Amino acid sequence: MTDDTQTLMGLERKFWQAIVDEDAQTAIDLLTEPALMVSSHGAMKFDHATYRRMAEQGTMTVKSFELSDMESVFPAEHTAVLTYRVRQVLVPRDGSEEIVQQMTDSSTWVRDGDRWQCVMHTETPVGDPPS
Repeated sequence: MTDDTQTLMGLERKFWQAIVDEDAQTAIDLLTEPALMVSSHGAMKFDHATYRRMAEQGTMTVKSFELSDMESVFPAEHTAVLTYRVRQVLVPRDGSEEIVQQMTDSSTWVRDGDRWQCVMHTETPVGDPPS
C-alpha cells in the first residue's frame, strides 16, 4: 500500500468522524470549493457555506460508521478515487430511532501541493448481489 493510499484512507475516515462529531469545519477543510455529491437525493454541486448548512441543519445525523473493503486508484499523479463499503447508523435530528444503512461509496480526491481535498463523493445503497 502506497503512502498516498494510506493518507487518503486516513482522510476519508477523518471526514466521516467529523460528520459523527458534527464538526463541520473539519469536514469543510477536506472539501474543494465547489464540490459534488451524488446520492439517493440526486446530484448536487455545493460550496462550503452550503455544506455547513447541510451539516448543521440537515434532518439526519450520523451516529456511527464502519468502513470496509477500501480500494484506491490513481488515474493521474494528483487525482485519486477511493471506493469502499460503509455501514452507517443514522438518527433523525428530532428523534431517536436509529436507521442502519449499508452503502457503497466512492470519493474522488485531488492534491494541490501537499494537501488532498475531496472534490466528489457518491453513495449507493447496497442491493442484492447479482445472480
